[in-house]
Amino acid sequence: MNPLVLVLFALICYGIAALVSLVGRKQEQESLRIAGVISAFGGVFGVLAGLTTIVCGDDLASEVGRIVNMDMLSALMVLVISVVTMAASVYSINYLKEYLGKGGWKINILFNVFAAAMTALVVSANVMIFIVFMEIISLASWLIVISDGSVASKKAGLQYFIADHVASVLIMAAFLILSLHANSYNFSAFTHNPVTGTTASLVFLLALAGFGIKAAGIGFHGWLAKAYPIAPSYCSTLISCVMVKIGIYGILKVGVLFLGATQLWWGFLVLIFGALSSVLGVMYALAEHDIKRLLAYHTIENIGIILIGVGVSMIGIASHHPTLALLGLLGALYHLLNHAVFKGLLCLGSGSIVYRMHTKDMDKMGGLGKTMPKTAITFLIGTLAICALPPLNGFVSEWFIYQSLFSLGKTGSVVNMLAGPFGMVMLALTGALACMCFVKVYGICFAGAPKTDQAAKTREVGPAMITATSVLAVLCVVLGIGSPWIAPYFSAIASSILHIAPVSIANGMAVYPVVADQAILSTPVIAIALALLTLVPATLLYAFRQRRLASRQQGDPWACGYQYEHRMTVSAEGVTRPMRHMFGFIYNNRPQHSLIERYVLPRLCLATDGNQSAEDNGLDSRKVYLLCSTVALFVVLFFPFMSGVS
Repeated sequence: MNPLVLVLFALICYGIAALVSLVGRKQEQESLRIAGVISAFGGVFGVLAGLTTIVCGDDLASEVGRIVNMDMLSALMVLVISVVTMAASVYSINYLKEYLGKGGWKINILFNVFAAAMTALVVSANVMIFIVFMEIISLASWLIVISDGSVASKKAGLQYFIADHVASVLIMAAFLILSLHANSYNFSAFTHNPVTGTTASLVFLLALAGFGIKAAGIGFHGWLAKAYPIAPSYCSTLISCVMVKIGIYGILKVGVLFLGATQLWWGFLVLIFGALSSVLGVMYALAEHDIKRLLAYHTIENIGIILIGVGVSMIGIASHHPTLALLGLLGALYHLLNHAVFKGLLCLGSGSIVYRMHTKDMDKMGGLGKTMPKTAITFLIGTLAICALPPLNGFVSEWFIYQSLFSLGKTGSVVNMLAGPFGMVMLALTGALACMCFVKVYGICFAGAPKTDQAAKTREVGPAMITATSVLAVLCVVLGIGSPWIAPYFSAIASSILHIAPVSIANGMAVYPVVADQAILSTPVIAIALALLTLVPATLLYAFRQRRLASRQQGDPWACGYQYEHRMTVSAEGVTRPMRHMFGFIYNNRPQHSLIERYVLPRLCLATDGNQSAEDNGLDSRKVYLLCSTVALFVVLFFPFMSGVS
């Protein structure tokens, strides 16, 4: 079946689910359950569309009237969007009980519109279609962020909406230049008639800044850190795991496909941007006590890791090293999917915690491993994956990015010899800090004794929420252990984007970085070895099971001779205090307010309501949205006249 037909089926399912939520709002609980099932089927159709194109290759890539197109990159994006949407839809069947009578049906309509718009955007083959769906995504996600109606949510939503529309203006400017040059709105015309010279660099910088804001790269990340923690968990999963990938998609689309990555400095700029995003993202995450805000910063970290791979690939293209270009892009694309899976698992897992605890403060948790054992197991798999520990999926994609950096350091140029080790050091530091951060998260939340009465009284979440996280946990394992059979498909996607012949990267149960004598990795062998090693402690526990103490020692722990106090308990702040002291120059100089908060919001408040103070500026978000949407609609309708393209 044509993949675009499957995409159409997915869009129809999302539309029906939104309609069911609207029509059945008087029987809200039943209608939301039915809508969740229908949305999940939409995700299944999307997964089938992506897999069909990827497995069959370019032979099945299809186009309809130069309006929509399903190439290999679009297929991967549809797959990423659909996997997370499918899991989040199943999760919503239980999760939305929290929102019954509180506008849950409205949130679910926005969720489905959001998922449908992202799916349609990545198969768009025309500037006009792309801009329209980009605006729909902005509107739906903004309404999701402000859905609880609080001043904090309106303020976060306002900052997000302004940042997003600044990005949209930059992207429109880049497309305007491309349209003028190609005398067409079709993406295929941009590819066949690329701009060159200084104009190409201008287009690249506009696209990098615009899509960099949408990807929440470091320096452009303020909106994500505020918007993600406030949105409902199953919706914020789409924001943090999928919507930011539209930024990566745009950078690849413009920088590689439209412009050909002809300038060497473009790749170095993306590499440095990615390296700083990865390290600073995880460092900011370490300082957080809010579990959802912490995960938002880890999105910035992983976007940075993906951009490192993209930067290496662009360097390889510009320096005419196709093997280097393929290896960097392979690692970036693999991590793009892997991040969506393990971060989706962690976002939904943290949503389960907040669902039961009614707080995002980790210092009020503790002991949840006993009261929520299934959530604890799946969350543990997610933490191991995001820390890039073998044999899970995060390890494999980061291994490929490491190998691309090793190859970059051996390509001869002095700049390359410096850039390769720089990227490796930054990636290694990121991995070490990520491990530290998630030891803190898992230890504080799930281990030890409950820190509050609420933590002691929690119970496991519903079966739909467990099913959603379990499916993603299984995918973390499959994408890791199955990498010798899965990675070649990512090599084929990268080869298709770069227009080079496919290259072998796997042999039997092992993968290697194009050149077999550089390194080799076998995740199945690692998995078997780890499984055998677990038999040793299991055997010892079974053999000496009779010697365990009949009762455990009770009472306060020993405090080095001092009287024990409750504040001596390990806390989220205490774990990272040495780190924050060591890198105080970074944390102390961290900006407390973004440029939008400091300069733009107060002036908008003054323009919309002269009596409004900067602290309460969230109240004006609807007026600002009306202004931004009017401008955006004007640009969309009059884009042809502005560009002069027939």
